[in-house]
Amino acid sequence: MPWPRCSGILLHPTSLPGAWGIGDLGSGSRAWVDFLAQAEQRLWQILPLGPTGYGNSPYLSYSAMAGNPLLISLEPLQAQGFLPSDVPHPPLPAHRVDYDGVYQHKLPLLRQAWVEFQRDQTSMAALREFQTQQAHWLPDFSLFMALKDAHGGQPWYEWESGLAWRDGNALAQWRERVYPDQEFHSFLQYLFWEQWQALHAYAQERQVRIIGDLPIYVAHDSADVWAHPDLFALDRETGAVALMAGVPPDYFSATGQLWGNPVYDWEALAQTDFAWWVQRLRHLLQLVDIIRIDHFRGFESYWQVPQGEETAINGEWVTAPGEALFHTLRRELGELPILVEDLGVITPEVEALRDGLGLPGTKVLQFGFDENPDNPYLPCNFTQNCVVYTGTHDNTTTVAWYQNLDESAQHRVIRYLGYLSAQGIHWDLLRLGMASVARWCLVPLQDVLGLGAEGRMNAPGEGTGNWEWRYRAEALTPDLAEKLATLTRTYSRAHQKWPLPEKPENSHHRQP
Repeated sequence: MPWPRCSGILLHPTSLPGAWGIGDLGSGSRAWVDFLAQAEQRLWQILPLGPTGYGNSPYLSYSAMAGNPLLISLEPLQAQGFLPSDVPHPPLPAHRVDYDGVYQHKLPLLRQAWVEFQRDQTSMAALREFQTQQAHWLPDFSLFMALKDAHGGQPWYEWESGLAWRDGNALAQWRERVYPDQEFHSFLQYLFWEQWQALHAYAQERQVRIIGDLPIYVAHDSADVWAHPDLFALDRETGAVALMAGVPPDYFSATGQLWGNPVYDWEALAQTDFAWWVQRLRHLLQLVDIIRIDHFRGFESYWQVPQGEETAINGEWVTAPGEALFHTLRRELGELPILVEDLGVITPEVEALRDGLGLPGTKVLQFGFDENPDNPYLPCNFTQNCVVYTGTHDNTTTVAWYQNLDESAQHRVIRYLGYLSAQGIHWDLLRLGMASVARWCLVPLQDVLGLGAEGRMNAPGEGTGNWEWRYRAEALTPDLAEKLATLTRTYSRAHQKWPLPEKPENSHHRQP
């Protein structure tokens, strides 16, 4: 696929402005795409789009396929007459997402819209068509969510045994019992799909390409694990995670990171010719133009920790069939528009897998300024086939990062830049990334705006306060768009045309 030299901005849709307490897929999202086009940014990177639960992390979703209902815009529902035009806006903060408040306000309105929607035969026919097209995942997901509602939000592995392990009689009884709520969850996914596809088309018309995010692992309490327990390392009696994902102890953590997701049973996946993975990427490519794969190193080898451990210390590295998986994906889906997150301790074997597949890796400027002249995150050590960031959603903002450096580290940054401009360190690092040989340069919006620590999106290891940041509409001015466009043109990252990659057919003949 063509990889033109260009640039873009990292911003999750929840961070968009709007009057309903959370960013959504309505007029605010189109204003955002318009800003990107005016600033000559060709890439919009988002985080995973799935529905979230406790902690609101998009990396711990109830589904690898579904969309987050909280992103549904109420505006089209009002325009179609499914909601009154005078629904009052909730008294929620504008600068951050109060997820509980949004849920309590928005879900009753969506249920109200569902009642009216069912009275419209044309709309119901469109829903039925959507259900048919998405039959490879939607029935399991909508039933899973309806069952969670019926069980007070309990995870699936705490349900009665017959239901947890999908006994045929138990499933049939519960399907009949929760059918109305299952239909409601299908309706929510239909709304999300329709609104997202409209926004995606709007972005494509303006030459903006959307980079979606694919976490390597899925949440334990998810429709995917419940529907396909044979593909994951589970305790076959309790449903608990038998082998947990994570990373071993390193410079940053003496006990490592224990994520709690089940690792894959790669042998079982290989026996299906990786059909679940093929379907997962085929589905995501119906939603985005390019895929960022999170924790790519786990496709070469992954750290697994036995059940019962409280830290990641007592784990082991296990080789993964990454090369076989990606060859299967290419055979089934064609040449894939993929970039990979290859941060952390990366071995020569991981580099060989990445380079053998020709996939662009990730560089983060904030990681570049230690005393090592061979630091791979210094632009002088880049190759063209990479994507450079000032920071990611897991980093603090560039302004806060620089302020927290000790004096000697700040001096190293200034020596490398050659100056510290009056525009601020955030603009200096943005310019450094733009000027680099990296094929793509991506910058969190918080760094474009020059925000401090108050703009941080996620602090790994912190249980609360994450994923909440939002910007205000007035922050995106014509002057800011022109300033960014000028820098983009200066470093040959402005392109008027970029052919769309051919999407794989939405065929589902290879079911796991």
